[in-house]
Amino acid sequence: MAALHITDIEAAINWWRARSPSPDGITACPEVRALAEVYALMVYHHEMEVDEDGLPARAREAWLDWYATTPDAPCIAICSTSQGDDVCKGCGRSFDEVQNWTVMSPGEKRATWRRITMEGTAWRFNRYAERGGGASE
Repeated sequence: MAALHITDIEAAINWWRARSPSPDGITACPEVRALAEVYALMVYHHEMEVDEDGLPARAREAWLDWYATTPDAPCIAICSTSQGDDVCKGCGRSFDEVQNWTVMSPGEKRATWRRITMEGTAWRFNRYAERGGGASE
């Protein structure tokens, strides 16, 4: 399994905070508390990633609920791997990532999304950004 980056944990916490706001400005919903515990331990131990399988059950469930709201595949329907490229010019995924996308775990998919977003060289992030819903994904 893959490692989840701290930015994904943050995004999930923020999504849950917006979805289930604190009624009094102090208490947090159970999902935020579960994810915040993981986040706090990551910060305390200076870790940028946590093993996808190592999440406590409540945190994993909360993370997966957030994950279900994110775009699945980065494909913008301009696939150069079908033309023989090792890395797709459209989405930035490797040939193996494109071929195995349907069997990758959510953590593996998010790791791929993070890598292609950080690289920012795929066409989905520049000339064809409108096909991908913008470069902010």
